[in-house]
Formats: sequence, C-alpha cells, structure tokens
Amino acid sequence: MIWPFAIGITFLAALFVVDKLLSAPKYVEDDSNHFDGKKFVNPDGAGTHHYGEVLKWWLGGNDKGIWDTYTKNDLPDYPAPKPTVENGSHRITFVNHATFLIQVKGQNILTDPVWSFRASPYQWIGPKRKRPAGVDLDDLPHIDTVLLSHNHYDHLDIDTVKYLQNRFDPQFIVPLGVERYLHNQGVDKTIRMDWWDKYGLGDDITLTAVPARHFSGRGLFDRNKTLWCGYVLENSSGNIYFAGDTGYGDFIRDIKDQIGPINTSILPIGAYKPRWFMEAIHMSPEEAVKAHKELQSERSIGMHFGTFPMADDGMYEPLEDLEKARRKYKVSEQEFMSLQHGELYHQEREQTEYRSEVA
Repeated sequence: MIWPFAIGITFLAALFVVDKLLSAPKYVEDDSNHFDGKKFVNPDGAGTHHYGEVLKWWLGGNDKGIWDTYTKNDLPDYPAPKPTVENGSHRITFVNHATFLIQVKGQNILTDPVWSFRASPYQWIGPKRKRPAGVDLDDLPHIDTVLLSHNHYDHLDIDTVKYLQNRFDPQFIVPLGVERYLHNQGVDKTIRMDWWDKYGLGDDITLTAVPARHFSGRGLFDRNKTLWCGYVLENSSGNIYFAGDTGYGDFIRDIKDQIGPINTSILPIGAYKPRWFMEAIHMSPEEAVKAHKELQSERSIGMHFGTFPMADDGMYEPLEDLEKARRKYKVSEQEFMSLQHGELYHQEREQTEYRSEVA
C-alpha cells in the first residue's frame, strides 16, 4: 500500500521542481487597478479558460489542421531591411508569428522577437516552426527598442532576447512583472508599463501600453501573475497599433476613443480554433476585421499565423477565413493585408498626401 503514496509524493515533487524551473517571478507591488492582489484580470473582468478546459482540449482529439514545412528556398527572397527610416514615413516588415520590425522616426523597433526553432522552454519539445524567419538575425539593422507584449514562449523567446541584448543593447519595454524575469536572466535595461502608461521614444514617438484580453504564464502555477498588453506608437507619421496576443472585446473601442484613429494596426488572426476554447484569448479573423473597423484603421496587417502550430486552425485557414471576413465587411485586401514572411509594408505621409505600397 505504500507504492501509491510514494508515486503520489514523487509526482507532486516533480510538479514542484518543474514549476520552479519554468515559472517566472511574480508581480508583487499591488499598485495596479486590474490586479486583484493575487493575479491580473482582463478588461471588464473577462475570464479565460481554466486548467480543466485545457485538459479537455488536449485530450479531445484536437486536430491542428494542415501544416506544411517550408525552408528558406521555398519562400520569396525579400531584401534585407534598410538601416533606418526618417521623416514622415514608416516601414513595417513581417518577420514571423508576432515578430515585426517597425521603422519610424529614426527608431528601429522589434515586437515579440522569436527566432528559435521551437516556441517552448526547451528546443527538443513543443511547437516547432514551420516557416523560417523572414529576416535573418544577421540582417537586422541596429535595434533601439524591443516591445514584449507578455511572457508566453511564442512571444518572449529568452534566447532571442539575450542575443539582441548582446548585439544591440536595446531597451526592453514590458508589461508589469515581466521585468523581474528579464532581470533574473541578466537583462536589466527594462521599462515596465501598466495599461495606459505612456513613455517617450526619441523626439516624436509616444508609446502607450494598452489593454489586451489574454493571460500570462511560463510555468505550471504562475498563471496571470504578470501583465499582458498591446502597444500604440503615437507619432506624426500615423499611429501604429501592435495588439500582441488578444481576444476581442470592448477595450478595442476604448483604444480608439482614448488615442484616436489608427493609421496602421497589426492584429492577430491565428490560433483561434476551437472557438469554445480560444475565443476568450485569441481573435478570429472575422473579429480582427471588426477590430480594424472599430479602430478606424487606415491599414491593418495580420499576424500570429503560419509559423507555429499553436491551435486547431492550420497554416492556411487564417488567411482563408480572413478573405471571407473581408468580403463580409466590404474591406479590401489593401485595407487589411497579409504579408509573406520577410515582406515589407511601406507607408508615407507628407502633409495631407497619403501613399502606401507593399514592396
């Protein structure tokens, strides 16, 4: 009769060790109005799924759709990014997943940089990439700022973060609590932000951290112990909104009301199936198009698709459903576009003139 007891103790001990190895340090200050003393909560208190639903999804015979594996030779070869962009324009290059190079007002800004082979704490297990990054690490221009939306492995890749620190020494902008994890990893040049906090980048960019509907956690028992967010780069070339990982909600209208119409939005369109499970934390392509319209966005760019198999939608379903949503809401492909890995969107604004091109 001692064996079941010993097995149980061993299992609990293993859980404790795994949690200590993986879990990120927790936010402790308790000075945010959407921190309830133990965890962060979503806008309007919207809940996310619990561990029982995670097990139901994992054990429910979920099918991750069709995924092909591409190599560099299978994809278009786009030019390396320019060193910088000045004056009244911005250039946005899609690297992969939620990683974009935003070049505006002399600043080079990376969002949620992931160059690792797997979106996982270990490179021998977990979702592996199906497309190579559209920009080689060696081809990056000097990086001034890195925006991290939250601490999930497909958005905070610590190996990439350390590479960027060693090569460029950028500043890392993070939601509340995430700075403690980076500090433990030897990354100290951080600015932490709560929703609606503002921070100046250069002479003509105001960065605003904005709400998102999601969750956080790197281990077993650190769920929602640090914050998640999106970011808006307010500047004279036009506001740029990077949504991070988020479901759809009324906070979208709050962003437009508090900051104003968006020039260019970068919105997630993948990892949205099954809806009973993913709706609380990931937009569908149709919801992304609705968000595009509510933001009064001149242009939107899809992200969070086609790189890592994170949910039941496959490599191509997000783009197929995006096209259906564009037709439904009478939004053109030029208004809400999808880019190839490595492809560039270039916007120029001079006084009242507006010109955009995909190069």
